[in-house]
Amino acid sequence: MRVFEQGSSLKEAREDREYRSIREERMEGFLSSLTDPLESYPELMSIEEACLEKYVPLIRPSMQRFLSFEMKARRPKRILEIGTAVGFSSILMAKNLLEFSDDFHIDTIENYDVRIPEAEANFKACGVEDYITLHFGDAGEILRLMGEEKKQGDQGFGLHFHGPYDLIFMDAAKGQYPVWLPLLKDLMEKNTLLITDNVLQEGELVESHFAIHRRNRTIHKRVREYLYALTHDEDLQTEILPIGDGLALTVLR
Repeated sequence: MRVFEQGSSLKEAREDREYRSIREERMEGFLSSLTDPLESYPELMSIEEACLEKYVPLIRPSMQRFLSFEMKARRPKRILEIGTAVGFSSILMAKNLLEFSDDFHIDTIENYDVRIPEAEANFKACGVEDYITLHFGDAGEILRLMGEEKKQGDQGFGLHFHGPYDLIFMDAAKGQYPVWLPLLKDLMEKNTLLITDNVLQEGELVESHFAIHRRNRTIHKRVREYLYALTHDEDLQTEILPIGDGLALTVLR
């Protein structure tokens, strides 16, 4: 990023920002031309198009590539997803894993009832309904229940869930992340990978609290608290990468 000297005009700053935005779009287009994680999955391309038309939040292409790579490289057998939405991420993970084996299962949690029928329909349309269990309800309460089942179960979890988990993907209510972290730690084992999406908040994370719009200040504060907790917890090892809108990679030591 170009650094402006004192006295530089606001016009120059705006032009520089617009140039960087165009350059980032071109870079994303170039990278997508090299490897498109949806190329082999036309049904996922249709879901993506529908989401874009309806302004439904969706993981970015760079995150799609990262998740696809992780599935093929790590081949996790037990996955926990927090934030199902219309099921896009779950389906993407399942499709990639099915290229190698059908010995896996995904537990996914969603609290927005409007999305549930659409997600279930998408699972069925993509032929992955047998590999994904959708849990409807408050994520905090479900995570607590998971922790209780893990403590009571002989080998980890009870009948409702499919842990212990090799990988956890979190893309849900950002303001709840600091509250959920202790619950997630209870579900992690050594080398369990926790992936947290959208941790840079479109760059707002580095802004002063007072520079943030009032309605976004709570999320701004909570995400900062979450990242501090991730990077200062002696039980965890975390790296934060500027992929998409920022992702945090965390493992239990």
